Amino acid sequence: MKLIERDIPPRAVWALEQAGVHPLLARLFAARGVSGHDELDDGLARLLPPGSLKGANEAATLLADAIAADRRLCIVADYDCDGATACAVAVRGLRLLGAQHVDYLVPDRVVDGYGLTPPIARRVKERGADVLITVDNGIASVEGVAEARALGLQVLVTDHHLPAAELPAADVIVNPNQPGCAFESKSMAGVGVMFYVLLALRAELRQRGTFDAATQPKLDVLLPLVALGTVADVVKLDANNRRLVAQGLKRVRAGALQPGLAALFSAAGRQARVATTFDFGFALGPRINAAGRLSDMTLGIECLLTDDPARADELARLLDGINRERREIEGGMRDQAFVIAESLLAEGVNGDFEPPPALCVFDAGFHEGVVGIVASRLKDRLHRPTFVFAASGAPGKAHELKGSGRSIAGFHLRDALDLVAKRHPGVLLRFGGHAMAAGCTLDAEALPVFEAALSQVAREWLDAATLTRCLETDGPLAPEYRRTDLVDTLHREVWGQGFAAPTFSEEVEVVSQRLVGEKHLALKLKHQGQPVDGIWFGHTDPLPARVKLAFRLDADEWQGVRRVRFLVEGAEIQD
Repeated sequence: MKLIERDIPPRAVWALEQAGVHPLLARLFAARGVSGHDELDDGLARLLPPGSLKGANEAATLLADAIAADRRLCIVADYDCDGATACAVAVRGLRLLGAQHVDYLVPDRVVDGYGLTPPIARRVKERGADVLITVDNGIASVEGVAEARALGLQVLVTDHHLPAAELPAADVIVNPNQPGCAFESKSMAGVGVMFYVLLALRAELRQRGTFDAATQPKLDVLLPLVALGTVADVVKLDANNRRLVAQGLKRVRAGALQPGLAALFSAAGRQARVATTFDFGFALGPRINAAGRLSDMTLGIECLLTDDPARADELARLLDGINRERREIEGGMRDQAFVIAESLLAEGVNGDFEPPPALCVFDAGFHEGVVGIVASRLKDRLHRPTFVFAASGAPGKAHELKGSGRSIAGFHLRDALDLVAKRHPGVLLRFGGHAMAAGCTLDAEALPVFEAALSQVAREWLDAATLTRCLETDGPLAPEYRRTDLVDTLHREVWGQGFAAPTFSEEVEVVSQRLVGEKHLALKLKHQGQPVDGIWFGHTDPLPARVKLAFRLDADEWQGVRRVRFLVEGAEIQD
């Protein structure tokens, strides 16, 4: 691993410090591209205007007309945390704004596959709906939208995934990534897109005189859900997304959160009053996602929708149990995937055994609901674009494989799939996704062709520098900042994809080291002459007496005393 220190523009640091920003935060923000204090203003007034999102005003008109005519609305959700929170935001928000008939339907990962399919459109019609609204899906559902329209449904697509050449013939599409959309935040999650549609709808209803600025429903109550879905979907935290997350966190910490979120915090053993983006991404998000992976995402959505604390607690405990099962399945799959991947290693130019430029792993025993997590673990370990496949469990589709992929910087996964599809027509039955995560379906017999084709694209696109694992850090930590109050200060900020949590790096002395739980390395370190504890989760190889470590700051409590602890993220070890 190579540790690279971020550039820190001194003028930006000075400007932020002059505006009253703590010196450590000023340095961290400047290194992440913040040049002025106004960029740190997370007030709702600083959000990008809904009118600049293509289709939002047209969606508002469609929904306002539907509410006025007392039409029946049905949300078609996705089965991940972004889709679940987007569905909950849609249902809660539409009801707040006067809709009397709001239903939802979430596809089954195994039986239905992804997105709005023709069978899903027919089920929506059978429920008596007049208007079909997709959240976090639909931009690739050309056939499903066509079927819905043929059945007489109005269709509103709200999505954030990258569109293909052909757009669905929906009545309205709201997607910051659709052609012709000038909205600055291209990285908004599906839940953020739906929230913006609600903002536009409220403005439309104000214009119609349904209510005024004083009497209008307060949509900010939905921001905790928006924040959870945004962080859990690992979208880039640009300035607009950071504001959405910051506003959601403020409400969660103040106790203004839905009963389901409160119950999930409790089930995860976390405290809402000191909530962080880490809680959203690694505690609440996985518990919601587990329902879609192993069971029925309806459980997750119902947890987010209920206003009954007892019911919320029951559902949160159920989700926690499903997540425990997911972890067990993932552990076995991960170990097997590592064995398969190691069999693919070949001797490189330096004599080291290296993985191929892209990895494809399949085992007949893999569970399709967990392949994405395993792909992520494998990608992290070997630093290669990785696809993990499982046999489809859908009726009549046993010959199909469903794959989930994760990528590394410099390799746009969806574009790679698009190129494979063009070079080998018919190999990919379906595909879609983003730069860093994508999914595809193919016939089992086509797996060798896909594997070779993906590796060929990787050989063309990736060079030695890209294939070298690098970790960006914020450089040395001044000893005066090794304090628990500054740990708390850092934790209160919004960090995530594209606005990475602070990671420091410097040479330290390793005083002692031991394994805990057979898979974590507990460390006694000397940092600039002072003792400090450290832990490297998931790492078992011993370290040399002096080593350059990358670490995050954490606080550990022992016998009522809080102390700073280093969470090790990586090490640069010289040969």
